[in-house]
Amino acid sequence: MSQYVSRFAGTLAGPPRLRLPGGHRKPRRVAMLSVHTSPLHQPGTGDAGGMNVYIVELAKRLAAINIEVEIFTRATTGGLAPTVEMSPGVLVRHVDAGPYEGLAKEELPAQLCAFTHGVMQAWAHQRPGYYDLVHSHYWLSGHVGWLAAQRWGVPLVHAMHTMAKVKNAALAEGDTPEPAARVIGETQIVNAADRLIANTAEEADELVRFYDADPGNVAVVHPGVNLDRFRPADGRTAARDRLGLPQDAFIPLFAGRIQPLKAPDVLLRAAAELLDRDPSLRSRMIVPVVGGPSGSGLAKPEGLQKLAAKLGISDVVRFRPPVGQDRLADWFRAASVLVMPSYSESFGLVAVEAQAAGTPVVAASVGGLPVAVRDGSTGFLVQGHDPKDYATALHRFVADPALVRRMGDAAARHAQSFGWGTAASATADVYTAAMYEHRRRVRSHHG
Repeated sequence: MSQYVSRFAGTLAGPPRLRLPGGHRKPRRVAMLSVHTSPLHQPGTGDAGGMNVYIVELAKRLAAINIEVEIFTRATTGGLAPTVEMSPGVLVRHVDAGPYEGLAKEELPAQLCAFTHGVMQAWAHQRPGYYDLVHSHYWLSGHVGWLAAQRWGVPLVHAMHTMAKVKNAALAEGDTPEPAARVIGETQIVNAADRLIANTAEEADELVRFYDADPGNVAVVHPGVNLDRFRPADGRTAARDRLGLPQDAFIPLFAGRIQPLKAPDVLLRAAAELLDRDPSLRSRMIVPVVGGPSGSGLAKPEGLQKLAAKLGISDVVRFRPPVGQDRLADWFRAASVLVMPSYSESFGLVAVEAQAAGTPVVAASVGGLPVAVRDGSTGFLVQGHDPKDYATALHRFVADPALVRRMGDAAARHAQSFGWGTAASATADVYTAAMYEHRRRVRSHHG
């Protein structure tokens, strides 16, 4: 861990309380911005993924500690109510910006002006000082947040979630690089934000290394996991019964958006390799791929099906559309192991959810996954993306079926440290520090 992140290391396992001299307080109300993905959308569809879950869970837990949250998001269908109460203390505001349907994430920068206008209109109806702070998610929201925070005279806290320079440095073969406009946009937000929240120490490192972020403005807060929903519950046997899966099967699962970045093809190639090594597995292996095409994967939605056919494993692969969170928890419980061969992950929330449900993980050793997965204890981390290496890791579970249970039990224990309550209180501490410093700066400026 870098020296400049170490002062935030306390946020990893439960933050130390910040001791700020006089006049500090938590915000009463936060404007949260999520331009390109609605917290009301189902993860695994379109651009909805881990970030949706992050925003929903964080907002609920902040409300539970008396910080009201209003989430501004782009309206993607007609006839939506302008405001929807998602849960007590959490309001979703739908902003009209561009056509409802068929607008790709890449086309959204052109709608930021319209989105900002909608945010400003909502604010204009409130009394002065209505929002204490702006918390933006992803670079598109950061640009709106930058303007809103300046206009309202409040601090801006920003979470990148993913970064163009990091993605471009680890691009999947055939994937499209992130455009220069995004790199420039992210650099501007890093300079403008009062505080940057990173999911892991490595992400904090990358903000400093790639974007020249001020180390003193970067705080590490691990995302949480909904431990009420993702838990071992009644176990693998019952989950397999509910999903109609055979009890004795070896089931390596992929769950997530289907796009080159997430590398589901690596799992299919590893499965083919496993069958080459042990043909008897064909009658007792099922490889579920749960999720929908997204991002650059939309260009070839049938690509994975064609790959399965080419590899001669269509009989063992099961393609399933994205499912709700409760059903997803059952898929995690039913699986022998979750496979995450991603090229880049800011945290890898799915890995923690699967472990919380009692399932070990085989993952690429990238981004936040080495924090999410304890190598050799709750699963295996693989260097690189060679399917043979993934097949070797998976074969350890085939060769020793007791390993699934042993590592699964360790995984469920490990995931307990990732509760959302911890993440919310750490985030509230970041808010408090940002407000304190913002007020001090304003005072010295006027003084």
